[in-house]
Amino acid sequence: MSRLILSVLLGVLLVVPAHAADKIRIVASFSILGDMARQIAGDDAEVVALVGPDGDAHIFEPLPADAAKLASAKLVLVNGLGLDNWMDRLVAASGYKGPVVTLSKGVEPRNMVDADSGSGQVVTDPHAWQDLANGVVYVTNIVDALSTADPANAGRYRAAGDRYIETLRALDGEVRSRIEKVPPAKRRVITSHDAFGYFGGAYGVEFLAPEGISTESEPSATDLAKLIDQIKREHIKTLFVENITDPRMIDMIAKETGTQVGGALYSDALSPADGPAPHYVDMFRNNVGKLVDAMLKN
Repeated sequence: MSRLILSVLLGVLLVVPAHAADKIRIVASFSILGDMARQIAGDDAEVVALVGPDGDAHIFEPLPADAAKLASAKLVLVNGLGLDNWMDRLVAASGYKGPVVTLSKGVEPRNMVDADSGSGQVVTDPHAWQDLANGVVYVTNIVDALSTADPANAGRYRAAGDRYIETLRALDGEVRSRIEKVPPAKRRVITSHDAFGYFGGAYGVEFLAPEGISTESEPSATDLAKLIDQIKREHIKTLFVENITDPRMIDMIAKETGTQVGGALYSDALSPADGPAPHYVDMFRNNVGKLVDAMLKN
């Protein structure tokens, strides 16, 4: 019996890589950050995203089970810029004492007038990942954080990060090339909430939205009327709903203006694995294809 047990144990050691038992646990606030971390960490880490596919990080309410996920983590990744402030309370409740890394550190924040409250106050747009140059900043911050948390695998993380950055830079060129085919006068898009400001600034597209930067807001009747007038005046032909928002408002605007709804854009969350945007790179390709097709009809 002793020899049998020893044989089984030796077999397990031969099958399971030596580093498998030493995987570090990473908790990311939402799906886009989780995907970035997985692209870099590979099999050397277990990555958990608290707000999953099609989830809305603006209005997420953590549960006790989420605090338990943080308690066993070695690294926590957040966006910052006001998007996932609920992570501060969750970290405190969980007893987690490790590093909390803000992935937007190093990007140039985009400010805008707060349309949510009507106060005219200038607020920070948190959707920085919608510019692929900022995506490179996020990846660099993840690589540095992983290399510090798990120095034994730092070389693998840096090599994977370099490959991923190369992919993002090539995609950035692809996005620019596709949008350049749209005449500047046609580059106007209506979306369900204002999540594409960084995209618009980087790639020369004007985005208009009935909501502000947070999905918690409701637009005023005056703002909706102005938006409807602009759609008619500028002959905008296609409206978009986002995967995290209620489509009813966009459906109402489409009916009022005689425009069509062009499907879902992925703004604050990825799709499930069997959807069109299960990864950050897929999200960009999906969005750009739909946007270009719609803008050419304006």
